[in-house]
Parts: sequence; structure tokens; C-alpha cells
Amino acid sequence: MEKVNLSQKFSQIHEYWKPYIAGELNGQHVKLDKLKGEFVFHHHENEDEMFLVVKGRFRMEFRDRQVWIEEGEFIVVPRGVEHKPVADEECWILLFEPASTLNTGNVENELTLRNLEKV
Repeated sequence: MEKVNLSQKFSQIHEYWKPYIAGELNGQHVKLDKLKGEFVFHHHENEDEMFLVVKGRFRMEFRDRQVWIEEGEFIVVPRGVEHKPVADEECWILLFEPASTLNTGNVENELTLRNLEKV
């Protein structure tokens, strides 16, 4: 049982769209990631995802609308809902989701990461 300093952990992350595991509990992962640019539209068949903005802002695009998530806010994307995160400037996020969640969901491409590193 050790506390986690988010600023210290984020200082170790130097790539975008590469989530790192910062904690584990009850089959869930607490992941940290830096976003910049566009990701890819995808969905998760079996997992909900929570995105909390630690620093900056990003927009979550859905097929029919978009939602801006500002620093200190979070959004939960339910399983099965197609979404695409987009960050015009660097954004730090904390993800809370089941350990089984694949970052690109139902899409397999160069951004897909199967084995995440710990930070």
C-alpha cells in the first residue's frame, strides 16, 4: 500500500497513446496516458471505460456528437458505444477500466497494445 503521485508518474511518460498501468484493484486497472492528436473510432464489447482529465482537455467524439472533457472532469463510455478521443494539445488522462480492456477495442492496428507496462 503506497501512495501514487500522479505528477511524478506522468513525468515518466514520453509517448502519446501508450497507456501505462499505475495501479490495480479488483480486476481493474488504473491507467495513465498522454494524448495528443486523434485516436481511432472503436468500441469495447464487454467493458465500460472511465476517462478522467488530470491536465488539459480533450474531446470524445461519438458518431452523432462530441463532448469536451475538461481538467478535473470525467466521462464514462459504456460498453458497445463507438468513440474516438481527440486532443488538440497534450492532455493527461487517468483511465479506470477492467484489466481485460484492449486500448483499441474492436480495432486492430499499429496503436493496439496487448501488454501494458507499469509506471
